[in-house]
Amino acid sequence: MPEYPPEPWHLAGQAYLSVWTVPRADLPRVPAEVTPVTLGGRAIVWTAWIDYRPPGALAYHELLAAVVVRNGLRATATITEIWVDSEVSLAGGRALWAIPKDLATLEFRHGRGFAAAASTASGWIATAAFVPRGVPAPAPPAGFSIAQAAAEGVRTSAVRSAGRPQPATASWNVNADGPLGYLAGRRPLASGHLKDFRIRFGG
Repeated sequence: MPEYPPEPWHLAGQAYLSVWTVPRADLPRVPAEVTPVTLGGRAIVWTAWIDYRPPGALAYHELLAAVVVRNGLRATATITEIWVDSEVSLAGGRALWAIPKDLATLEFRHGRGFAAAASTASGWIATAAFVPRGVPAPAPPAGFSIAQAAAEGVRTSAVRSAGRPQPATASWNVNADGPLGYLAGRRPLASGHLKDFRIRFGG
């Protein structure tokens, strides 16, 4: 198993996010110990393409989907699908926080906008293109947590992040037969770019 940094991980980079609503019945499996937060029978799903860069502890690409859930009386999130192109990140994410990371080919292109594609040997997962609007705005640091199914039950990990958010328009194409197929044919409610973020994960 590759060696990975001890927690907490201090990471930095660029993130492109979308938020979706999905009928509860269409969601992927979430830990039995947590309950999806629903609005009118629809759950909230966050997706993110993340480009981790120096000066963070690791540099790699990531695509993830997370469902907003209730862990006790607190709202948090559980990551249901996640792919990285780093074996170090995969090993650390699974061992430290029970995050179900898998390997994928992730192609990112930065320019006037952002475009990305994700695939595995089994086929393509998704593509997306983001066009930021307006200018990035300063925002206070935000804290949240993730709750992942682990051998001991639910493992909750703290996350703290800071960055400059800006709205964006996003166009997604999701493989209906792939692991994110529950998002195929849907449009995100909102999307954005978290510019020059810093994140502290775990610890």
